Amino acid sequence: MADLAAISAMLQKGQAAKVKELVQQAVNEKVPVKDILEKGLIAGMSVIGEKFKKNEVYVPEVLIAARAMNEGMKLLQPLLMKAGVKPLGKIVLGTVKGDLHDIGKNLVGMMFRGAGFEVIDVGIDVPADKFVQTAKDSGAKLIGVSALLTTTMPQMKNVVEARKKAGLAAKILIGGAPVTQAYADEIGADGYAPDAASAVDVGKKLLGVA
Repeated sequence: MADLAAISAMLQKGQAAKVKELVQQAVNEKVPVKDILEKGLIAGMSVIGEKFKKNEVYVPEVLIAARAMNEGMKLLQPLLMKAGVKPLGKIVLGTVKGDLHDIGKNLVGMMFRGAGFEVIDVGIDVPADKFVQTAKDSGAKLIGVSALLTTTMPQMKNVVEARKKAGLAAKILIGGAPVTQAYADEIGADGYAPDAASAVDVGKKLLGVA
């Protein structure tokens, strides 16, 4: 009998091969794909997210857990599409123009994927218009903007202004080491997250999804 709790437990331990094996077993036993995703993979990743928030696990553990989740997702992705299971939401994610840092951005991407979102990663050194155009083209309702340098933070304001100019309804969530809630308020961003795990909570709140 497929054990979804075991998928969650193995994911938390970062046992990628075991996660893949258990997901395949669940698929073979005709367990609904949505259940495997939500009660197995997402359940495990959300425990890691909570622990990360409380400093009970650190970046390496998150990366290893995310890798295990990706192994399971490779098997589930085609089946989810076939079953018509929609992602919780879509986020366009990138680091602003002039900034080449991507560790924080990648962590945020993993957390969002782990929560059942589709993540469109536009990379680093991204001009404001590209964030907006990608959101427009993909129908994403959330734009995640990262900056790690005080010198590149003003680019976040350009993203907010580009969105306004394009008449886009997508919400803008910002974050990065020097960024604060006060700065988010100042430039008119919709949300601010102090770390990768909180980013998902803020993103869900902005989109009004559970």
